[in-house]
Amino acid sequence: MNKIREKFPSLKIGGKEARIPIIQGGMGVGVSRSSLAGAVAKEGGVGIISTAQIGYDEEGFEKDQAKANLKAIRKHIERAKEIAKDENGECHGLIGVNVMVALKHYQEHVKAAVEAGSDVIICGAGLPLELPELVKGSETKIAPIVSSARACRLIFRQWDRKYKRTADFIVVEGPAAGGHLGFHMDELEEYGYLQKKDKESMEQANEKGQAAMDEEIQKIIKLKKEYEEKYQCNIPVIMAGGVFEYKDVKHAFELGADGVQVASRFVATYECDASEAYKQAYLHAKEEDVQIIKSPVGLPGRAVRNAFVEKTEKEKCKIQKCYQCLAKCNPAEVPYCITKALVDAVKGDVEHGLIFCGSNVGKIQEMMHVEDVIKELTGEIER
Repeated sequence: MNKIREKFPSLKIGGKEARIPIIQGGMGVGVSRSSLAGAVAKEGGVGIISTAQIGYDEEGFEKDQAKANLKAIRKHIERAKEIAKDENGECHGLIGVNVMVALKHYQEHVKAAVEAGSDVIICGAGLPLELPELVKGSETKIAPIVSSARACRLIFRQWDRKYKRTADFIVVEGPAAGGHLGFHMDELEEYGYLQKKDKESMEQANEKGQAAMDEEIQKIIKLKKEYEEKYQCNIPVIMAGGVFEYKDVKHAFELGADGVQVASRFVATYECDASEAYKQAYLHAKEEDVQIIKSPVGLPGRAVRNAFVEKTEKEKCKIQKCYQCLAKCNPAEVPYCITKALVDAVKGDVEHGLIFCGSNVGKIQEMMHVEDVIKELTGEIER
């Protein structure tokens, strides 16, 4: 750990601190729960649990999804905090949750996480304009996920005007990220992500997308300084999307970021909560298997091309049950049920389920332990 701290400072968020400036991105359904988040926090990073249909395997889920999810949020936060403790009962990282603004029970998920003692809450898939009210009076730190300085400014202004406070940190997510993306299809096409993929074209798209995000990050760093001065605080900026190896982490700090968020690298780990079949799908994926899809959430998403994706391109999947996951979802109009698609995949039906991934999934070649992934990311060991 000393070698890591010589290269990168700890991540300080308000009065909380993670020894390693790495946030493990939230991945749902069921990919990042207590096992993965706890393992990351034990190594000194920030372990993030996705609350999206987190209770899919709880008793009673099929009958009452909302109740099962709230129960699971509390259970997995508590379990992650236990896993994160070292032999002396101490934790050198943080445990948090990712809550999608697009969820039907978004507010309830945030409040449940606060009550369970979540250190941080990160919100994306929409603008969390009312988030400060939901955590009022707690020690939980909050951050929006943004993809542009424009969105960041909108949130800062709203929180400043209405709640007289600012963000505790900011996650800036680029177009190379996995899952739901905060970009329009025409932007993704401009970067080159919609063209046929091979190793060379994927690298070119990532370079173009990263260059655009570098500019946005610089704008956001300049913007956040205004609010740091006003509120006499530090607002760390976290770079996310396409962060895969040490050189990416180093680049983030050279830009002026305070940390990075990494998701896909942690899927092919022994500690990840997903099924073995799901992890193997990552290991077998190639650059040409990565595809941008249209999600029922209303955002573009990045996923592994499989039989399910091919089927949804040709026909609408029959929806036999609504799982009450999204605030704005009409089963009669959406192409498929995203809950069923994600649950099927995480349980192991990788051909008939939806497998979200980052643009660099083709680079993942072997199963690893969380400890070793973090050592690679921080340059302590070379790949």
